[in-house]
Amino acid sequence: MRPLSLHPDRLFPADPTTRSIARSLYAEVAASPIISPHGHVDPTWFADNANWTDATSLLLAPDHYLYRMLYSQGIDLDALAIPRRDGTPATDPRAAWRLFADHYALFRGTPSRLWLDHVFAEVFGIEVTLESATADLYFDTITDALATPAFKPRALFERFRIDFLATTEGAHDDLAAHRRIRQSGWQGRVVTTYRPDGVIDVEHESFGPAMAAFAELTGEDVYDWRGYLAAHRKRRADFRAVGATATDHGHATAATANLSPVEAEALFAKVTRGDWTPADAELFRAQMLTEMAAMSVDDGMVMQIHPGSRRNHNAGLFATHGRDKGADIPGRTDYVEALKPLLDRFGTSTDLSIILFTLDESSYSRELAPLAGHYPCLKLGPPWWFHDSPEGMWRFREMTTETAGFYNTVGFNDDTRAFLSIPARHDVARRIDCGYLARLVAEHRIEDWEAAELAHELTSGLARRAYRIDQPLIATQAA
Repeated sequence: MRPLSLHPDRLFPADPTTRSIARSLYAEVAASPIISPHGHVDPTWFADNANWTDATSLLLAPDHYLYRMLYSQGIDLDALAIPRRDGTPATDPRAAWRLFADHYALFRGTPSRLWLDHVFAEVFGIEVTLESATADLYFDTITDALATPAFKPRALFERFRIDFLATTEGAHDDLAAHRRIRQSGWQGRVVTTYRPDGVIDVEHESFGPAMAAFAELTGEDVYDWRGYLAAHRKRRADFRAVGATATDHGHATAATANLSPVEAEALFAKVTRGDWTPADAELFRAQMLTEMAAMSVDDGMVMQIHPGSRRNHNAGLFATHGRDKGADIPGRTDYVEALKPLLDRFGTSTDLSIILFTLDESSYSRELAPLAGHYPCLKLGPPWWFHDSPEGMWRFREMTTETAGFYNTVGFNDDTRAFLSIPARHDVARRIDCGYLARLVAEHRIEDWEAAELAHELTSGLARRAYRIDQPLIATQAA
């Protein structure tokens, strides 16, 4: 058995002078409370506060970062306790964990390895590395711990010093879990985020059922353009009532449109009749981003736009196991022309706040930083998904700071379903940011006191302001 240890200087620059500065900056923010303003943690965990059952169902089965790597090496998802789309039961969780341990070396040098080793060492106190010989030790240690009160969701939330955590629900979600959280009297701040994609993307296979639920929840005629917009306003108010401060839009592109009311109504009639083309579907998504921006001007909710993922690229895997199984692939994304219709209407508004994300790093210095460095309504989200890594974070700072600065960015968010990895992900971001700031100090580009201020801003200040976490909610209702 090989020892598992986390080096105190991990991810800091190798140069001794710069490393020393990074250490000092990190000491300022290492224990700061976590602001997690965007993610996909299951809110029922905190509503029910029930114990998780085993290591596999918590750490392996929900994490597409892990099983996409294993799948790339020819390991079938059925063997990893990933349920099939047709409801075929998952395999034995211990056997799946052993298979994972047998192949843990595949993650060397990846951010997943950094996050998992942090979870194993810091959360569960395990002192040996994960490998074939220690698979059962890990499975039993983790599973036994999960059965105790100290590892219930709310206890870990408090242990992790999470000050704010946002989940993501669809416009057709009933928000029952969030209401139970608020009614329970527990003081942990877990809020929702409004993601209307399910009732906007007519190409999604669940669009029809989502629209039916949307109609039932709002009491509006959602197949009439005015009723459809009124339903969005009602649902946004419902989401704000359980703490939401933001919306999220995961469209395939960043395309926006600014159609006249007559044109928008005619397009909506076409897509709801079912005689639309792919071009109509794209135009409708584009128009709805602009409609959502208009509503955000009215109610103060922050928009997040997450474009550029080619969803379910593996058609065979989608057929057998469904969505979100590690087969989403980044693609080239345009922002300058795509956003212009929306920006022509709202770009100079100080009442609107839009956070832009990308999976196309080539757009950082060419498009995103110049846009955010000019338009008052735009901010840059942190490296996301495939770029949520030490190298990705460093590249982001190098390619955007010269044009957008630090204050047109929004700090870090973890955007994860893997609850136990949240402290690890934030720790990586803090270390990389402190290393980057240390280099600026060592090169005499900023003063040490400026770097200290920036370390706190990048850890929490920017996120609090960008997501309007501490601002009172606007309680407007649908017109």
